[in-house]
Amino acid sequence: MKADLTWLDNPEVFRVNQLAAHSDHPFYKSKEEMELSTSEVPFSQNFTEKNSLLQSLNGTWQFRYSVSAKERPEYFYQEDFIGSDFDEIAVPCHIELAGYDKIHYINTMYPWEGHYYRRPAYCLGNDSLRGTFSEASYNPVGSYRKRFDIEKGLLGKRVCISFEGVEQAMYIWLNGQFIGYAEDSFTPSEFDLTPYIKEKDNILAVEVHKRSTAAFLEDQDFFRFFGIFRNVTLYAKPEIHIEDMWVKPQLNEDNSSGKLGLELKISNRIELGTITLKVQDDNHKIILEKSIEAKEKVSYESNVIENIIPWSYKNPYLYTVNLEVYDNSGCLVEIVPYRIGFRRIEIKDKLILLNGKRLIINGVNRHEWSQTSGRCINLSDMQTDMKLILQNNINAVRTSHYPNQIPWYYLCDVSGIYVMSETNLESHGSWQKLGAIEPSWNMPGSILQWKEAVVDRARTNFETFKNHTSILFWSLGNESYAGDNIESMNQFFKENDASRLVHYEGVVNNRAYESTISDVESRMYASSKQIEEYLESDPAKPFILCEYMHDMGNSLGGLKSYIDLIPRYEMYQGGFIWDFIDQALLVKDEISGEMVLRYGGDFDDRPSDYEFSGDGIVFADRTEKPSVQEVKYYYGLYQS
Repeated sequence: MKADLTWLDNPEVFRVNQLAAHSDHPFYKSKEEMELSTSEVPFSQNFTEKNSLLQSLNGTWQFRYSVSAKERPEYFYQEDFIGSDFDEIAVPCHIELAGYDKIHYINTMYPWEGHYYRRPAYCLGNDSLRGTFSEASYNPVGSYRKRFDIEKGLLGKRVCISFEGVEQAMYIWLNGQFIGYAEDSFTPSEFDLTPYIKEKDNILAVEVHKRSTAAFLEDQDFFRFFGIFRNVTLYAKPEIHIEDMWVKPQLNEDNSSGKLGLELKISNRIELGTITLKVQDDNHKIILEKSIEAKEKVSYESNVIENIIPWSYKNPYLYTVNLEVYDNSGCLVEIVPYRIGFRRIEIKDKLILLNGKRLIINGVNRHEWSQTSGRCINLSDMQTDMKLILQNNINAVRTSHYPNQIPWYYLCDVSGIYVMSETNLESHGSWQKLGAIEPSWNMPGSILQWKEAVVDRARTNFETFKNHTSILFWSLGNESYAGDNIESMNQFFKENDASRLVHYEGVVNNRAYESTISDVESRMYASSKQIEEYLESDPAKPFILCEYMHDMGNSLGGLKSYIDLIPRYEMYQGGFIWDFIDQALLVKDEISGEMVLRYGGDFDDRPSDYEFSGDGIVFADRTEKPSVQEVKYYYGLYQS
């Protein structure tokens, strides 16, 4: 197969040769290596140091920037390509923050509005796929090259590559051979390199296009960056490998007993043996041990387990699951550890209950952000965020508006933070124009040719993070109106995960779908009076504010009016403040020479929503704003 540039223009092509999405579980070749990797947060940016099955490709890469596909070095992936005019770039990072292209912040509109006329394929009678992005005069391309030898622990094994985040469309080659294509900027894109990888002097080539049809689905309120901005990692599969696992803790209504379900998908190059399942409590006492026959697909459910300690914000108690994989001669081939909690999320009598008690969400929306590196953040940034969240009585986070880095979910598990895990979807600019609702070319709407792309985004969100106890809600995305395709996303979650709730706010703008999309009534910025009116009208669903208290300037003064609703209306279950951290960049002022924070519009970026990028409860350097005092006080009044 050869790479085809027209894939950029076709919404029906969004993954080519990409491995199926799977659970984010760590795996090791031995107990010794597992015990050396004792971090509660797997997949932090130094995670490769103690696991011989992993090799980081982070670091310095060769790089060339081109303003369009026409200007790109088309054959840069060939092994004999010289690349004398290539620069160097750090991976991970945003291309714009390495000094190329334009820094651009925009909220609602698509970034090309006022510059180019574009409408999505298959809408408004537009069935032509040709050239929208592949032939655009401005659609920047980053051409990356990396030479590497594979490390000892990967030799002779099946070797795959994981790109944890690439904006927005990527083609990859290894040693001159086309490997695959991927979109969806915020979930891992993985490929099998085994047929083409060598022991020495491999040449990995990655071509990243700033925009593709995915741009119509990724219209989030943020700076529009592109490039390889999360970790790149090689991983080797042992001869028998757990490709995917779903550990299913079930908490009974007595909140002290339950069961453990397990589903596995296994690949192998040698004869299968057995899998030993062990579950330990926090004191290393084994509460469950079982030997299971290894097969391509494994399903198991335990007998009743007694004396379970439930997981919650107030007591985030986790158990450790170890899966030991043996071949048919009894040799240990692979070991997989994972920490899980027993908890139960449900709706009964129109109330959201966690472990049988009313859930109260004292939440924030959180972009991933650094004042120096944008959305390319590290574990230290995440740990600081978590510390700020916990010390200010915040108990929930909505991952606005895309899946976050993998370590964040582990931090939430350990810390007891309730997660609304949002799918990478926002198409605000396709249906809201200058404040008016005008959905004539809404994306993804009910256009059949866009259905698989968005359902795939839901699937990848689910498959990657399904084991995380902290996730109570799957969210279908943000501000994308409502139509048949989002209804299909809702159906996917309902068919695949009965243990969690599904959230989506957009049906408030298209009530035709309110019975088939979202388990909750979710709104943005409704006044306390409007909430009362809803709750007094014998409503069908419990109420959540997925965004409220927009924290720009001297805002957040009205939080009391919402908190006062909590003791008055059980069906009011709280909300998520918009938002946690300012999006601003630390740059040197041209006149004073001082380092200053700059916001949207400060980079001659047009169209822009200017200081709208600064609406967090903490500044971009993570200094608390005065409004945090308000949050801490009122969020401390009612907890669950």
